[in-house]
Amino acid sequence: MRMIFALAFALLTLPAAAQDTDLELVLLADASGSISQRELMFQRESYAQAITDPRVLAAIADTAYGSIAVTYVEWATNQAVVVPWMRIATEDQAQAFAEALAGPPRMATGRNAIGSALLFGRDLIEGNDIEGWRRVIDFSGDTDGNSFGPPIEQARDEVVAANITINALAIQFESGFGRGNLVEIYETRIIGGQNAFVVSADTRDAFADAIRRKLILEIAGLTPGAKRAAVD
Repeated sequence: MRMIFALAFALLTLPAAAQDTDLELVLLADASGSISQRELMFQRESYAQAITDPRVLAAIADTAYGSIAVTYVEWATNQAVVVPWMRIATEDQAQAFAEALAGPPRMATGRNAIGSALLFGRDLIEGNDIEGWRRVIDFSGDTDGNSFGPPIEQARDEVVAANITINALAIQFESGFGRGNLVEIYETRIIGGQNAFVVSADTRDAFADAIRRKLILEIAGLTPGAKRAAVD
């Protein structure tokens, strides 16, 4: 009996390095040909606004380790890391991440390669030196086109097999954005893993709010209660 208690105590007091953050999060943002330079910067500004929102910071503070690790990537035919992995636990760290979004030029160009983008996100998680309880790719896009690289469903299945959840933000505003019911398409073709869900942004004004709500759900490890959550 003493040995059992001793083992239980040892497990409870493992050093924090064994699991040193709550969430490893790849923000995978659309930079394909349908996204103009103005829209690209609008996306970055919206993510900057969301990551520094007091409600997002409160969600981070409420996690077991009080921190998350985040990287921001833009995808098109190629993928480009705009902000490398950063640990966010404080308001200053969130502000530093937000400021880092503004500087780099557009590096991802061309047509859609969603399958390649998902696998790139997986590789960023698998190849870092961070240990998190949960691992999530936060995909956003205005299309389900896949003109280059592996099929979307194949890539999704490989990512989920690596114990990584894929959530999605369906951008359904602006002329030419979206093809059919993008939420349903993303539910079928892109998301996967534990508690995976889709959030939609149906207007430009709703975009930053959709990102904020999605981040809070991901940070807290919650689901909207169904596979789909629409933004009012």
